[in-house]
Amino acid sequence: MNDLELIKKLDKNLSKYRLFYHLLIENNKKFNLTAITEEKEVMIKHFVDSMCLSDIFEVGSSVVEVGSGAGFPSIPIKIEREDLDFTLIESNNKKCGFLQSLVDGLQLKTVTVVCNRAEVIGKDKNFRETFDYAVARAVAKINVLMEYCAPLLKVGGKMVFWKGESLDEELSLSQNAMKILNCKVDSVLPYDLGEYGKRYLVVIKKYQTTSSKYPRGLGKEKKSPL
Repeated sequence: MNDLELIKKLDKNLSKYRLFYHLLIENNKKFNLTAITEEKEVMIKHFVDSMCLSDIFEVGSSVVEVGSGAGFPSIPIKIEREDLDFTLIESNNKKCGFLQSLVDGLQLKTVTVVCNRAEVIGKDKNFRETFDYAVARAVAKINVLMEYCAPLLKVGGKMVFWKGESLDEELSLSQNAMKILNCKVDSVLPYDLGEYGKRYLVVIKKYQTTSSKYPRGLGKEKKSPL
């Protein structure tokens, strides 16, 4: 698939993506949101990459994003899927401010920005085991992400992670986390970004409740992965 065909995927909501791009570049110098700034690359590497398989989410689902940063993949998915209810978790105050300005500027409904660490939110009874889906892109390896995300999911809920060439290695390293957190791989969905290479969505299902031990907090999720 060539670049024009990929960008054509954005046609339905192109005006919103152009506004998103404008806001992203306008704020990038202040908040260090992305190293990718050329318009075509942003459109494909960020926007298309985020939204290309947005139809995997069931209608009306609640979705939590861990490490929202500049709003990828959550905002492009929300642009395509107005029916989804999003909660964006981001620990950086300035990035939270950007995310809120993005939500307001794009006039997105049912999107809540929560400025806190994922391991804190994972222990909060108002959020723990309440979501249908948890998503993350370019945040951490799968075994680390699972400890952040599993506590937030309902039993039967699914984590969706955006991955590239490191997929096989990361899945191998995540086997222990799967057992501890009562999860298993539901599917691996490949997709093509043309000259930018092949990518994968890894879908992991939670089949039993998560032990209250997790997330462990104090940075243990990254320092000593399951």
